[in-house]
Amino acid sequence: MFIDPGTELPYIPTPSYFLGCFDIYDREETLGEELEKFDPNNAADRELLITNYSLKGKRSYREKFLLYKCLESALLDEAYDFQALLEHDCQECSSLPNGWDTMENPRIFFEDIYKLASKVWADDLRKAEAEDRSTWYYI
Repeated sequence: MFIDPGTELPYIPTPSYFLGCFDIYDREETLGEELEKFDPNNAADRELLITNYSLKGKRSYREKFLLYKCLESALLDEAYDFQALLEHDCQECSSLPNGWDTMENPRIFFEDIYKLASKVWADDLRKAEAEDRSTWYYI
């Protein structure tokens, strides 16, 4: 199991990790208003959202690789419910911008994340791919 060096907890990513940067809970008047300018159903806006927010987070090259591979697995699963990742849970202290829960095709949003991550993270993905991943795992 890969241990996140920052938290010393197992790093087990899901595709939802790409959405954390869009959480506007308690930031509706700042980040929320900023994100309201974009339409995630529009390809050009989607590219800006993904490159300027989703792929900019501080992640190690190993975290990027594992997150990328987790998304790849989800995309290969025709039954994976990407819509469920966008639904608001009133029991959680998080929320996505207005209208994201009714995105026309969430799978396309995540397909675009995958395509753009392939380019933006290319060097990090190659570096991780070249390593023996068994040396990453600690318990």
